[in-house]
Amino acid sequence: MKQTRDYYFDNAKFLLIFFVVFGHFIQSFNSDSNSIYSLYKVIYTFHMPAFILVSGFFAKGIYEEGYVQKYVKKLILPYIIFQVIYSIFYFYLYGKSSLTVDPLSPHWSLWFLISLFFWNMLLLGFSKLKPIYGLSIAMFFGLAIGFVDWTSSYLSLTRTFVFFPLFLLGYYMNKKHFEWVRAKPFKIGSILIFVSCFAVFYNFPDINHQWLLGSKPYDVLASSSFEAILVRLGFYLLSFLMIFCFFACVPQKQYFFTRFGKNTLYVYLLHGFFIRIFRSTDLQEAFTTPKSYFLIVLMAFLLTLVLSTNLVASLAQPFIEFRTTKMQKWSTKTSYKEKLF
Repeated sequence: MKQTRDYYFDNAKFLLIFFVVFGHFIQSFNSDSNSIYSLYKVIYTFHMPAFILVSGFFAKGIYEEGYVQKYVKKLILPYIIFQVIYSIFYFYLYGKSSLTVDPLSPHWSLWFLISLFFWNMLLLGFSKLKPIYGLSIAMFFGLAIGFVDWTSSYLSLTRTFVFFPLFLLGYYMNKKHFEWVRAKPFKIGSILIFVSCFAVFYNFPDINHQWLLGSKPYDVLASSSFEAILVRLGFYLLSFLMIFCFFACVPQKQYFFTRFGKNTLYVYLLHGFFIRIFRSTDLQEAFTTPKSYFLIVLMAFLLTLVLSTNLVASLAQPFIEFRTTKMQKWSTKTSYKEKLF
């Protein structure tokens, strides 16, 4: 049973990181096709929210010795390094007149690292509360942060508070909850809900996808405070529903991609370079027909696979985890194979 559950979470993480990569690929075509835009919004209802929830699920060791130092090393140091790397990358890619490194304004996808650090720190206090009180307070701050405009990009504070209820819910959950949602009736119902969600977004294309990003203040998204709170509550409910629909559909067996679910952080940090190059060159102009969109699925899947490999992880680990254990294992395995042949 333990192996099966491990496969389940590895499968979930691999599928989620694939949707992250795929969602970033198709973002360039949102204005070209209502179908693509609707699919994009469906993906954004669950892919990062589910990642956030499962991150909270695995954040059980908050009272272990060296907890804070561990997450500073695991999240803050890679954040700073990649903030510098992305700044240099954008400087050359877009031909900017000056190189600016701003550690307080996360580049693109790096918001997740800084928010994940804050979520883990917030657990030190929220873990002492009963779930009903903890989630209620987290939801209050998630709704209230929309009235503050300066936190939109500053240290990812808006996203931190908007998505914290999902992280906290994951922390409160146990494996029995995931076993419960995997029941067959839930799987069938989940597929119907996914289709229905797509149909709603398709028939109401004016629904602003920025609600799903969790990074904008209310004065950008809504005409009144009352409307804004209701809409954010609605998107909270939608995300909760879609997250559990996703987990209901995740396979439990081991597949060829299962082992790659352990390397999602590498994919998350590295895929942005490829996406930005894709968006800034003439390459994306080749994908102008509905048939060509299937090639994007293949591209996203292959990129996810490649960046998940042990070779890429071994090369990137020193910059991300400040360790070389994967490189040592890779070298040992390669040497062993050479001796055999």
